[in-house]
Amino acid sequence: LNMHRTTRIKITELNPHLMCVLCGGYFIDATTIIECLHSFCKMCIVRYLETSKYCPICDVQVHKTKPLLNIRSDKTLQDIVYKLVPGLFKNEMKRRRDFYAEHPVDASNGSNEDRGEVADEDKRIITDDEIISLSIEFFDQTSRLGVGVETKTTKDQVANKRYLQCPAAMTVMHLRKFLRSKMDIPSTYQVEVMYEDEPLKDYYTLMDIAYIYTWRRNGPLPLKYRVRPNCKKMKVSHAQQEGQNSASRSGPESDSASDKAGSPAGAPSTSSSLPSPGTPAQSPHPHGPNNVNGTPAAAPPTPSRSFTQFGSGGSGGSKPRKVSLNGSSTSSG
Repeated sequence: LNMHRTTRIKITELNPHLMCVLCGGYFIDATTIIECLHSFCKMCIVRYLETSKYCPICDVQVHKTKPLLNIRSDKTLQDIVYKLVPGLFKNEMKRRRDFYAEHPVDASNGSNEDRGEVADEDKRIITDDEIISLSIEFFDQTSRLGVGVETKTTKDQVANKRYLQCPAAMTVMHLRKFLRSKMDIPSTYQVEVMYEDEPLKDYYTLMDIAYIYTWRRNGPLPLKYRVRPNCKKMKVSHAQQEGQNSASRSGPESDSASDKAGSPAGAPSTSSSLPSPGTPAQSPHPHGPNNVNGTPAAAPPTPSRSFTQFGSGGSGGSKPRKVSLNGSSTSSG
């Protein structure tokens, strides 16, 4: 369990790396001396170098005659500061707009950001309490491997996408619990949330995912999920289900109740219902037309076991339970 825990670093511990020694504030228009790589606010270092040719921190000579030639704008550092310090970007943009409103000088030479005319969304800066739109769909192994009819897959993918709105601080673990709870996935199977074909860590927040995979906000954050046998529990459940496949159908769903209790306060909200993939059932044709989105479970002892995805017709007589998002079941198997 400990290996999945992250160390939360307080902003106060990072402050020395984000603050200008000349003004004592967070970097604004971070600018770095190319000789020694020390950074300052642009205004601070430009003013300082009017009377000195040496770095304020280490006293290295910036340039013999024209120190302004040896300083460079540091966009990466500035982006880090804006992303780590809540509200700084918004406040700075407001300050600039107010300044130019009071001093209507010709600002046409500057960029939109110089004039304070850039919104958080354009800068791709996400705040903790922001609501992020995401889409979640079944991870289709066959389409990734280039197997099967492409047009049919894309139609099914569109039909089986679900859209949620969640706080940016919500973790992948919360999303996994939500999926398990809404679709009554048995405890013998594990739910994995993915970005493209990469499984995501439990402790990642939606904000982390957006930054790590450089989500451009040009649509909902595209997530996928897959359901795989839980190796530790497969041996026991395999023995039970061999003899009494249909009788055990109601048994494994007990763990969804505990997940419902543990689901986050900021639970995802959506208006559409999310049908259950059903309990694993024996199917003579796991790749048949009625099971387009299903994937056979990867465990060797049960090659014919498959999941019916989002109620896509069912296979082998298993009836998916439809569960609407407010928790009331509309039809039961």
